Amino acid sequence: MAAPAAPATSPNGTKAGSAPSAPGGRTAGPAGAPASRQGPPTVAAPLPPPPPVADKIVAPGAPSQGPRRMEDFRSERRETQQGGRTIITEPGRVIVRDPSGQSFIRHNEDDRFRRGARDIRQERVGNDTRTVVVRPDGTQIITVNDRDGRMLRRLRRDPRGQEVVIIDNRPGFGGGRGGSLAAGVAAGMMAGAIGGYFVSLPPPHIGIPQDRYIVDADGAPPEVIYDTLMAPPVESIERPYTLDEVRYSPMVRARMPSIDLDTINFETGSWDIPDDQAAKLQVIADGINRAISRNPSEVFLIEGHTDAVGNDVDNLSLSDRRAQSAAELLTQQFQVPPENLVTQGYGEQNLKVQTDGPSRENRRVTARRITPLLNGGTASAAPPPPR
Repeated sequence: MAAPAAPATSPNGTKAGSAPSAPGGRTAGPAGAPASRQGPPTVAAPLPPPPPVADKIVAPGAPSQGPRRMEDFRSERRETQQGGRTIITEPGRVIVRDPSGQSFIRHNEDDRFRRGARDIRQERVGNDTRTVVVRPDGTQIITVNDRDGRMLRRLRRDPRGQEVVIIDNRPGFGGGRGGSLAAGVAAGMMAGAIGGYFVSLPPPHIGIPQDRYIVDADGAPPEVIYDTLMAPPVESIERPYTLDEVRYSPMVRARMPSIDLDTINFETGSWDIPDDQAAKLQVIADGINRAISRNPSEVFLIEGHTDAVGNDVDNLSLSDRRAQSAAELLTQQFQVPPENLVTQGYGEQNLKVQTDGPSRENRRVTARRITPLLNGGTASAAPPPPR
């Protein structure tokens, strides 16, 4: 959680980022899933672009630069109004608050790739920006964004010139795996897609046991972790979704089983993972690495969540930075390829336990495979029983 502060409120008097509760004080959502406090946004315009990527290389093992606690950011925040939204900028992050009270945070994924790189450069290709990060062995991670900052493509090119497409959001490519994103977008408009980043879907039907839909990493056998990471969607995926639609649409993400880790003890207001806590990510790293060795194009979302104590903007920023810290540690200590990871913070928007008080269960890192969401995968049987 962040340091306590007066919660921001939306125009209807509820805490920003919350949505009306269902009977009994719970927000409607799939059985066994974290209850979503997210409602559809009011403004349909696309989200503003994330901050530009820094052009400085970070040496392996070097301490991160800049403020390391949330209290250091508050004086650097700047707030403006754009098209009915409130735009809050702080170092490395852009926070967008919709009039509905819903909030979204954006950062630049390429910042994670700078650590240990040999070179980094940006090129303009027509209206697009091409960022190339070169590793010491000559491998290139290439990310292409459109002029609005939305990712079009991410791929890995080895020193021999062989390429693996990780993410492909280009119209007509549908995740780079044979789908039709153009057709998917058209279907999404009928299914409640908003602004190219939010899709309004009903909660999925969960046909597997709750403890196999959301797995507690603490004490789970490695095979259960791996089986959960590789489990199919719990419902058919109607179309390929863009990365932004996956990031910002809770009921899209709810189609995939997940793994919760709530035993990392972050200091209040900090996103640094203490050395004695790092080993808790080992079992998740092993599962992800095993999956990537089977399919180099797999994509995993590392999510950060907080409890509802404190300021919602602090919590959103804090959770986003904690997710990034977890992903960086997965790469630095456990050799998970950074380009196969995506990070996103949700603050207090997806509470696992519906309480406004302190909650360890709500202060968690979540991992889930999102490859089927990006490529329009299909549902199948429940994962095998624990071994």
